Amino acid sequence: MTYAPPPGPPGRPGQRGQGRTGRPRSAEADRAILGATREALVELGWGKLTLSDVAARAGVAKTTLYRRWAGKSELVVDAVAALFDEHLDLPDLGSLQADIQGVVLRFAALLERPETKTALMAVVAESTRDDALRARIRSAIVDRQKQLVLIGRERAQERGELPYEESPAAAARHADLIFDVIAGAVVHRALVSAEPVDEAWTRSFADLLVGGLAGRPV
Repeated sequence: MTYAPPPGPPGRPGQRGQGRTGRPRSAEADRAILGATREALVELGWGKLTLSDVAARAGVAKTTLYRRWAGKSELVVDAVAALFDEHLDLPDLGSLQADIQGVVLRFAALLERPETKTALMAVVAESTRDDALRARIRSAIVDRQKQLVLIGRERAQERGELPYEESPAAAARHADLIFDVIAGAVVHRALVSAEPVDEAWTRSFADLLVGGLAGRPV
């Protein structure tokens, strides 16, 4: 996937609203800002990170950040979303079992990065008090990474490993459930239980998931 920061609602500071005019955004500046945000998170932590510090690290004016992002939470979400888009993919490994094991190991490796771990825990905690931030996490990270589930399921259906759903509504429900099961299990084990997501655990998890998916009624 190629990262592009999600647009915000019209008129929202720091985001591209409908009908906005002016100079186009610089992809190079965005990359520098998001990279500086992740660097600052690792060095300073959530509490001490400021947009001023990020601007200095990225070598841009503070106004550049404020034109793009309304505040720290939105900036950190986009910085994490960029990591997911750059490092989490789903190569075709030939079977549903192998595809699941591959994406779980990639996801776990991404969660082990200090900037990912710090940012995710912080923005999820903040989002419990901020509905707009929760929506941004969903659109920038969850909904976009859910495409991997759709790709994997389509491949498995074409191989005959999974049945086709009877309706688009059922397909959407099942995609949501598959994503929730995989993401929830890996995040809990890696970030909450602090247990290893290694080859042995991943193989057992994939066995359990594939058995349940293949055996369920459509």
